Parts: sequence; C-alpha cells; structure tokens
Amino acid sequence: MSDPRPGKPPEIFDRTLLRARRRRAGTYGEAKFLLERAAEDLSERLRAVKRNFAFALDLGTPGGALAETLAVSRQVETIVSAEPLPPSRHPHTLALAADEEALPFKDESFDLIVSALALQWVNDLPGTLLQIRRALKPDGLFLAVLAGGETLTELRQSLAAAESEIEGGLSPRVAPFVEVRAMGTLLQRAGFALPVTDVDRLTARYRDLGGLFHDLRGMGATNALAERRGKPLRRATIARAAEIYAERFADADGRLRATFDFLWVSGWAPHESQQQPLKPGSAKMRLADALGTKEQSAGEQVGRPTKR
Repeated sequence: MSDPRPGKPPEIFDRTLLRARRRRAGTYGEAKFLLERAAEDLSERLRAVKRNFAFALDLGTPGGALAETLAVSRQVETIVSAEPLPPSRHPHTLALAADEEALPFKDESFDLIVSALALQWVNDLPGTLLQIRRALKPDGLFLAVLAGGETLTELRQSLAAAESEIEGGLSPRVAPFVEVRAMGTLLQRAGFALPVTDVDRLTARYRDLGGLFHDLRGMGATNALAERRGKPLRRATIARAAEIYAERFADADGRLRATFDFLWVSGWAPHESQQQPLKPGSAKMRLADALGTKEQSAGEQVGRPTKR
C-alpha cells in the first residue's frame, strides 16, 4: 500500500518483489534480447561522444551485459557496477550492491553514469535523477535507456478489456511508463544541462500470449505494482485476454505484436565550458530577416488588410 506520510514519494512498485522475481528469472530461461539490444545501442550512442571516461557507474543494469560492452569499447577506464541484487563478478568491473533510489556515493564521484532498462522500476524517479546528477563530476555525462511510452500497450488493453468483461472490474496489471516529454522535464528539474530525450520503438512478435508471459518472467518483469490485486487472474479472464489480443494486435500470419519503447535520456552535469543559451534581446539579426519574410505585428492577420 502507498505510504501516506508527507514528503515520502508514493510506493508504485514493490521493489522487494521485483528483486525476488529478478532472482527467479533464470529458472524460466532468461529473456535477454531486450537487454542485449539496449547495451549495444547505448554503447553506440556513447561512441558518438568523442571523449574517454576515467571513472563510470553502471547503475541498476541487470547482469553484466552493459558493463562488458563498455569494457570492450575501451572508452571507459574503470567501471563500477551497482545493482540491488548481490553483485555479479565480472573481470572488467568493480561490483557492489546498491539501491538506485539511495546511491551510496559522494557528490562528484563519476565522469559517466549509464543505466539500461532499470530506472523504470524506481518509485522516486525525480529523486533518483537528482542523486545521479549530484554523483557526476562537473561536465560528467548521464546516458540511460528505460522502458517508457507505449511499452506493452497491447497487453495492457487486452487485460483491461478481458478483466472488465469477465470479472466486472479492473485492477492494475501493467506498470505505468514515463512519457518522453515528461522525462525531459524531469531532467531539467534535476539540474541537468543540455538534456535530450528520444524514443526508439521495438516490436517483438509472439506465437501466442503464453510466449509473451514466458519472456516477461524471464526478464523478471511481471506485475510488481504495489497496488496489484492479491488474487491471480482467472483462467477464463486469461483466455479472453488472449482472444482480444489476437483480434486486435495480430499480424496477417497470426503472430502477436508486443511494443517495447526504449526511452533514451542524456544530460550533463553543469560546467562553465558548456554551451549556454543566449540572453533575451542579445540577437544581432531579426528572425524575419533570417527567414526572408516580412515582419508583422501581433495584431495583424496574414492575407487581410489591417484596420485604419
């Protein structure tokens, strides 16, 4: 249940349950295709930054896929891997157990902080972003990808329609995901300079709904909402959800689409060397001259004569 105490962020996710499900993910056959894709794409985006980083933090990324990818790139000298589960040992990283919502690092510790498919599970995302910015050295870079936007929208709609029809009500089944515009605002509020956000949409295809459920278990990403219903879905509800999913979201060959939106975010810890926005009134050329158009007053309408 949500904590009513003032000043404490609402508990959206049961993070103890999340950790337990991540531990059990391997028993279902870990589904790593999204994480591996995220690690490769993050490394590619980092290569576009023509800079080497002496001391980096891999925050919350499950397993060692991202740290290993960065180590191979030789763009990062030392990598600290921090995640809530007992740390995995990798030859190129220093590992420790740490909660993304309570970073155990002093201010200005890292030149680079990265994270892949982890920050969508934090309850206090604004507070986590603020801690990340403080942990960066001046002119340090934060680069991360998290599930966002319309991720699993097909599953959300199908479960909602089936549960409403069969059980006469709705309960939270699929986690809420942050939108790209909201994420840009959060980066600014946390004090990042030059914030950038964008979305990369991936579509996975499954033979049936059971295949999607299997992969979500293998990702440790099944329902861990704090306000989730205690009882499991009825078999009749799951069967009806599968029917609705097939009716609305199947391709011509019968395979089911599942949307995964990669929400990419980046920002820099402020530094005097960075580009700064111009002060109002400091422009040396009128916008109309730059565009080659005629300047009109706010009261004029295009194509109509002004009143005398």
